[in-house]
Amino acid sequence: MALCLAASLAHVGLVFLHVAPPNVLSQRFNSQVDAWIYPLFEQNWRLFAPDPDSVNRQISARTAHTAPDGSVQVGDWVDLTAVDASAIKHNAFPSHTSQNMLRRSWTSYVELHGGDDLSRSDRAVMMQQYLRNIAVDRMAERDGKPFENIQLRVVTLPVAPQGSADGDRRTAAKNAETRLLPWWKVASDA
Repeated sequence: MALCLAASLAHVGLVFLHVAPPNVLSQRFNSQVDAWIYPLFEQNWRLFAPDPDSVNRQISARTAHTAPDGSVQVGDWVDLTAVDASAIKHNAFPSHTSQNMLRRSWTSYVELHGGDDLSRSDRAVMMQQYLRNIAVDRMAERDGKPFENIQLRVVTLPVAPQGSADGDRRTAAKNAETRLLPWWKVASDA
């Protein structure tokens, strides 16, 4: 009981230091607070002032496996976003994990990496590993075939305004952007 109480108080204290205005204590222990908060306990004000996405993203993954003869076998693209959408559709109580894990990990990845996929901080490396591990877990669950590398493709499609004509929707589809991430090595513990 004492251990649970101590862990709860430590968690509340660390979250408080994260959301509180900058002060001597939060600045001194910034790296420890960030290590505890990100990526699972991140806090923000979007609940009170939401900034809805103005784009739809389709995140797909494919894997590569080196055969015994040395040839590389690349799998087909699998739409991970569609898998999430099917888990939510017709579910009266959809999981927030199903709705947000992949989307939020991608958003955080883009915020930290920009357009060049170079990790410039420990947090950027962590978010790259987090995104990679989500994709690896989902691809491993899908067919169970072994693979050593994984690649992500993200298609960003602007959302047409509400009540817009079919021409506006076609224009939005033409403005789609495709981003192909580099191949990532899959660690044996990922």
